[in-house]
Amino acid sequence: MATGALSESRPRRLETLILAAGSGSRFGGRKLLAPWRGGLVLEATLAAAFQAPGRSVRVVTGADGQAVGDAARAYADRTGQAGRLKIVHAAAHADGLAASLKVGIESLPDGAEGIFLFLGDMPLVPPETAGQLLAVLGPDQQAAAPLFEGQRGHPVLMMASLFPALARLTGDRGAGALLTSLGYALALMETGDPGVLKDIDRREDLE
Repeated sequence: MATGALSESRPRRLETLILAAGSGSRFGGRKLLAPWRGGLVLEATLAAAFQAPGRSVRVVTGADGQAVGDAARAYADRTGQAGRLKIVHAAAHADGLAASLKVGIESLPDGAEGIFLFLGDMPLVPPETAGQLLAVLGPDQQAAAPLFEGQRGHPVLMMASLFPALARLTGDRGAGALLTSLGYALALMETGDPGVLKDIDRREDLE
């Protein structure tokens, strides 16, 4: 289940979204720009996102939009990924996570078959996870997500059939309820790595 060449039956026109628009109020602000293991929280998320078998990596900014965008561009330049990076600003980011997700969906190129959805404050996601999700996605399934000790985590692979429903979400709730409603149309991939659950919420989470 590695991120190798896609089989002929697999979707190929996939994109990657990183939701990076939150203010990080419980953290004290500028959460994604906080130091993390020799870099920044955002850079660790970007490293995993660039390993996903998506054509582009779209970072949806909001609070600290200029600084977050600049940090993403600098990292992409250093790692030779500048051609894949797109910055999308969610002007209504204060309305909640759903507003950022909607902007990200609207920014996708025509013909996109699906997205790998990352959260910007999850720097411990194993870089191979996105490719593994694609490998477990069945032909009649609409999404795939990692599972650690019974808890569903991130990133999530969601196919284009879900885009209209994602665009209708409101408030600060993500796609969790939508994924649950899919039943067998959601592929769950067991993983032994808790990084699919770990987010940075408060400053003590950096330890």
